[in-house]
Amino acid sequence: MQPAEETAPEVMLAEDIAGFTHDPLGYALYAYPWCEGKLADVTGPRIWQADVLRAIGLHLQNPETRYTPLRIAIASGHGIGKSAGISMIVDWALDTCENTRVVVTANTEPQVRTKTWPEVLKWRLMSITAGWWKATKTGLFSLFNGFGESWRCDAVTWSEHNTEAFAGLHNKGSRIVIIFDEASKIADKVWEVTEGALTDEDTEIIWLAFGNPTQNTGRFRECFGRYRHLWKTLQIDSRTVEGTNKKFLQEMVDTYGADSDIVKVRVRGLFPSASSMQFIGSDLVEAARQRQPVVLVNDPLIYGVDCARFGDDASVLAKRQGRDARSRPWKKWRGVDTMTLAGDIALDAQQDHPDAIMVDVGAMGAGVVDRLRQLLPGTPIIEVNFGGKGRDTEWAAGVRIRTANKRAEIWSSMRSWLEHGAIPDDDELKDDLANPEYTFDQDQRIVLEKKEHMKARGLPSPDHGDALACTFAQPVAPRVPKSRDPASYLPRGVGAGNYDRYSELRD
Repeated sequence: MQPAEETAPEVMLAEDIAGFTHDPLGYALYAYPWCEGKLADVTGPRIWQADVLRAIGLHLQNPETRYTPLRIAIASGHGIGKSAGISMIVDWALDTCENTRVVVTANTEPQVRTKTWPEVLKWRLMSITAGWWKATKTGLFSLFNGFGESWRCDAVTWSEHNTEAFAGLHNKGSRIVIIFDEASKIADKVWEVTEGALTDEDTEIIWLAFGNPTQNTGRFRECFGRYRHLWKTLQIDSRTVEGTNKKFLQEMVDTYGADSDIVKVRVRGLFPSASSMQFIGSDLVEAARQRQPVVLVNDPLIYGVDCARFGDDASVLAKRQGRDARSRPWKKWRGVDTMTLAGDIALDAQQDHPDAIMVDVGAMGAGVVDRLRQLLPGTPIIEVNFGGKGRDTEWAAGVRIRTANKRAEIWSSMRSWLEHGAIPDDDELKDDLANPEYTFDQDQRIVLEKKEHMKARGLPSPDHGDALACTFAQPVAPRVPKSRDPASYLPRGVGAGNYDRYSELRD
């Protein structure tokens, strides 16, 4: 390891660093200015970081395991210092082995560009060997003569259809390090292609997968299941890690419950019952498809309308009366104008006599609202502004949540309703309800995934789901029964003698 222009201190530094070739923890303690500057309040790596660094060292120090691939998968809650741990590994791997190749990727291009890679660069600049490397927005390159292209770390984005960065990752006789950040959402195909880089003989190969366990399916989940014999695994509860916000983490536990999916994923580092980023679980949707509708005649009939102008999106009319969103057929249109859409909805309304029609006013919705008010003067036509202010709503029994906007609010209400509601047995509706993901904003309010973000993931706009959600935009007064006889409240086909049993079933 001879730099282009060396000085005696540089030679001494190179000799010291070479001594940590198979000692990542020793390297981390040596290479960074602990207790100084940005690390003034930090004495060294966190306990879990030290454990991972130590595990890598033990694997490489053993001649029997050194040239067999080391796979480590770490599932964790938030705030544990994951990116810092990744950065230490990157710096150690590059500094201590000539001609090392490192590839860092994450679940999305923004994650790599704005979160993972800036942290890697920050630690690189803090290291005692910062002057050995040229740092760019997409990589680190050796400044040693003749090694600029072969001794490097690349920050890459993955694609199921463009996996060259992983398929061509070979470095026989030296060292390969592959790091997956937010590994839950990296496609199975990328995992499969990456395995091709594990075949070089006499090569130190290290593959690390980090992430919040947001998906209960996929290859990251399988590291802890069917492939656990190949992987060293670690699941980290954020509450056990030094430097995390214990008060906030406990507040989440107290609010949602220790066994809720939110807490499992965001605090305990456990995989969810449903994908935690999946706002409505597939099991909940499937149960609603199979459930028999139960409705009282005084339940108001509500229309929900999601409007789309042209293109791939559809305009959808959903019909819900109490817990029954199945009995009355829904409608769907593609490529129709405002007048046609409003006219068709009005024809249905003249037959069904809905107690309210709730319309998404985005896109062409405002025109539909105006026209419906002309055609149906006696029917409340309610504008639903998805970007409007959201209210607190009930997500599960006894659990209130905050929502960032109206769309998050009505989807939250719909999610709660699905526990007992009945929906059409329709695959498009099922996908629309189960596809959207969610996150929290800086004020810990629910934020539902935007339609354009879903399309970026290759998913359609959830038009059917938005239409049904519109029916929850505001309360509607019950229909007035014809008499005080309990039987008058019953749906057609339920006799007065079965009223008690019917009430029990509905409750």
